[in-house]
Amino acid sequence: MDPRAWRRFRKNKGAIAGAVLVAVVTVTAFAGPFIAPHDPDKQFDEALDPLDGTPVGPNGKFKLGADEIGRDELSRLLHGGRVSMEVAFFATGLAVLFGLAVGVASGYFGGTTDLVSMRAVDFLLSIPFLLIAIAINGVVEKPALWSLFLLLGALSWPTLARVTRAKVLQVKELDFIQGARAIGMTGTRVLFRHLLPNVLGPAIVIGTTLVANMIIIESAMSFLGLGVQPPASSWGSMLHDGQDLITHSPRLVVLPGLMIVATVFGFNLLGEGLRDALDPKET
Repeated sequence: MDPRAWRRFRKNKGAIAGAVLVAVVTVTAFAGPFIAPHDPDKQFDEALDPLDGTPVGPNGKFKLGADEIGRDELSRLLHGGRVSMEVAFFATGLAVLFGLAVGVASGYFGGTTDLVSMRAVDFLLSIPFLLIAIAINGVVEKPALWSLFLLLGALSWPTLARVTRAKVLQVKELDFIQGARAIGMTGTRVLFRHLLPNVLGPAIVIGTTLVANMIIIESAMSFLGLGVQPPASSWGSMLHDGQDLITHSPRLVVLPGLMIVATVFGFNLLGEGLRDALDPKET
């Protein structure tokens, strides 16, 4: 990161708070399987009230209580966080790579490449994202986790491609690009050495906000039963499982809901901070 951009980032308290929140959630999520007190899929007889079969609340053995069938809620939150974050990061990675490639090729080469690429972008942007994801994923019975990565990544690149194209069109007309061409640099060298580094900033910012969007979409799909399949847990599937006991044990909905909100809030703060830090107009 440019030293001036880093200074701007450090001065932004919201960005620092977002970075800290993202770091804490990410580390906790990926370390979850190692620090979880119990097997997330194990059902404990003592975790259910013997009189009415309702889950017990927080106690010495179950720090956050149990879920509707006697599994440790804390362990499921930690394992579910890892699944949610894996889906978000891998799907965002695919979207950024594809969107960046399409946007750069479209803006740099123009012509037929630009026409075909932008019409594909317009088509995908005209169709509701979540509706497509639900329709496609609903056709596949018990989809694997990798198919969720591919599905979300394949449907979330158009906005990034359009922004990248606009940035490429702007940068390729600047004097230093024209100068590089004038001294005989090949088109490939100009592309990778001079043009691509100047369009990575917007891609990083959009990628950060895409992670937040992926968490929301994955949670929505899992809530509807179209995402992560049982017995694996994600925060969205935990919301779905706990809704029937919301009056008796609201924590079964509140806890995964808070994790989703906190994570999305952190990534949005971080994205806004990166946008301001990487903006050359900022002083």
